[in-house]
Amino acid sequence: MIRTLRQQKQAGQPWNSGRNGAVAATLRRVQIGNALSAFGSGFTVPYMFVYVDQVRGLGSMTAWLMFTVFALAALAVLPFSGRGIDRWGPRPVLVVGAVTAALGAFAFGHATGSPHILAAAFLFGAGVTTVQPALATMVVRCSTPATRSHAFALQFTLVNLGMGIGAMIGGQIVNVNRPASLTLLFSIEGLMFLVLAAVVGGVRIPAAPVAAPEAASGTSAAGQGSGFRALFADKAMVRVCLLAGLIFFTCYGQFESGVAAYATTVVGTSPSVLGLALGANTLVIVAVQMIVVRITSRRRRSTAIAATGLVWLGAWAMAGFAGLIHGDAVPATVAMVSVYGLFGVGEALLAPTLGPIVADLAPTRLLGTYNAAFALVKQVAVAMGPAAGVLLVGAGASVEYLLVMAACTVMIMVLALRLRHRLTPVQDNAVRPARVVAGTVPRPVPAYESVA
Repeated sequence: MIRTLRQQKQAGQPWNSGRNGAVAATLRRVQIGNALSAFGSGFTVPYMFVYVDQVRGLGSMTAWLMFTVFALAALAVLPFSGRGIDRWGPRPVLVVGAVTAALGAFAFGHATGSPHILAAAFLFGAGVTTVQPALATMVVRCSTPATRSHAFALQFTLVNLGMGIGAMIGGQIVNVNRPASLTLLFSIEGLMFLVLAAVVGGVRIPAAPVAAPEAASGTSAAGQGSGFRALFADKAMVRVCLLAGLIFFTCYGQFESGVAAYATTVVGTSPSVLGLALGANTLVIVAVQMIVVRITSRRRRSTAIAATGLVWLGAWAMAGFAGLIHGDAVPATVAMVSVYGLFGVGEALLAPTLGPIVADLAPTRLLGTYNAAFALVKQVAVAMGPAAGVLLVGAGASVEYLLVMAACTVMIMVLALRLRHRLTPVQDNAVRPARVVAGTVPRPVPAYESVA
């Protein structure tokens, strides 16, 4: 955040004065609210499968069906939330999504049967997937092309930090033999979503600037039509969605499912070590994120995404090494912790690249639709990841599992480099901004949406 504000000052835009100062304050509130909701999610995300399977005794099938319902909820609500953001702005959509997620979390904590669990899962999934594109749109509206990568990277860092702290505190409260302990965790999560609605729901978001649609996407097709019709006509955005789906399937869809199953069944890693590995992942992201932002600010975004694939290829190779030496406890433990650490490095490379690419591709009037489509791809891919990972590892095909994941990372590198030909130099961060000299007329101050 400090670096972001410094860049604005160097550009002749003092963030401590007038409306620009209000924009900075708005962005801070958005980031704080996002971090608090992530803190609440950290209380429950690591324990949702255990909660349904063991605490409520509904079995693993109901638990996996619950994750499928999350994806179905995203499919159901994201097209409408994207249109709502474009029509009414991100703030009212975020409030509706946060309240819906809070209701889902409260219902989760008190549900005892499969129908109640699945209904709560739909509510919760619908709320969370509505909040995500609204928050992303707020970050875009409160940043400039020069500071957008920093804003997205800071958001990602705070989310991971919030979830990590929430998971550590939740781990001290959770007790599978006491359902009330899980009810408490879900209640805290619901409360944090209400806090998000209160903190961010009253901010004044800068209005979308008036710009030619083709200027935002670099293609005339994207500026024609409306909603998802225009999005599908934007070949660059379609390729970004395909690439993002592969990224979320290969990494985020495996974190607490395929990789965890491989670590416990093949490597013999204990659950406590898995907790340490997840902590290492968060620590790596917090430690390297702003360093990575400085490095990627001088590189093509497509190159940074390709580098993510290369780093994750190393992570899967390390997982294979851990499987080979599983009889040697300490080296195998170090190898599995390294897997999660390498995943963290790749995530840090993605934070300042994927989100800004979507923002730069989107025509101004369709920013919400583009962010909703991106969130939809993420939710579906993350939901599909556990099914594929656990299926292969559970069937004893651990070698095949690693080979499939390694092939996916190679595809990430190939698609990222091919995406370069679909992006303009500005969208790919291949154009260095000209240095602003003293006396240059600053850009117009953004207008604001009404708080009412």
